[in-house]
Amino acid sequence: MEKYDPFEKWERMRAAPANDSPLKTWLEQEETLLRIRLSVPKANIIDAAMVVELAKVFDQQKQAYAEAAQTKIRAILLDAEGPHFSFGASVEEHLPGKCAAMLKGFHALLLQMLSVHVPILVVIRGQCLGGGLELACAGSQLFASPEAKLGQPEIVLGVIAPAASCLLPLRVGQAHAEDLLLSGRSLDAAEAKENGLIQVIAEDPEASALKYFETHLKTKSADSLSFALQASRKGLIGEVKSKLVAVEELYLHELMKNHDAIEGLNAFLEKRSPQWKN
Repeated sequence: MEKYDPFEKWERMRAAPANDSPLKTWLEQEETLLRIRLSVPKANIIDAAMVVELAKVFDQQKQAYAEAAQTKIRAILLDAEGPHFSFGASVEEHLPGKCAAMLKGFHALLLQMLSVHVPILVVIRGQCLGGGLELACAGSQLFASPEAKLGQPEIVLGVIAPAASCLLPLRVGQAHAEDLLLSGRSLDAAEAKENGLIQVIAEDPEASALKYFETHLKTKSADSLSFALQASRKGLIGEVKSKLVAVEELYLHELMKNHDAIEGLNAFLEKRSPQWKN
């Protein structure tokens, strides 16, 4: 019987990527590093199609870890094609009739990322906003270029950022999280590093992330790295999952019955100023 190679599928994906795929994935560093690249520049919108493809990749990684006799992957590096990491989630998919499925799928993806058995290094250039920042916050270490801008502008549209409401306090503390969630402002890289949102600023953040991987992760035991990551997150995933359920309830059954939330989304799509009632 032919020996099963759980890593072969990534090599096939690299050799023959789907023309319409919003992602590029491949293995490098002697198959110890899985690369995932958002590939719908320049906006790299986190829409339903992007979420589905990301979920597939993380499912494959989980399967590879479970089935390989000795897994090789020590980390995942997530970055984006083009000048910007991501402008955020699809605004159209936040409207009533679509937002329930959108939130369910996106939040399931973020829990997948938090549950993956290897650290996720995130490389950020340009704008990293809304759902893009929520995606990045599910990673381990964030590496950003000096011109990067990071923010949660949902409040400007009259809505909230459910995942960021759960993840930002864990990364930067409650006060800094509320600043971003209530103001909707963007941080430059220097301020983001100062409050702990990102870990490294570099002119070439991809090279910096690769150096971190080669220096600190590549030579370690893959099994030991996995156990160390699991240990550091004991209790954390359950806490995030529980809060996500509660915030989804708030979003779907209270916020989306509010005039201003629908008005803000429609005003953005119609390129006009919102007319708030409250």
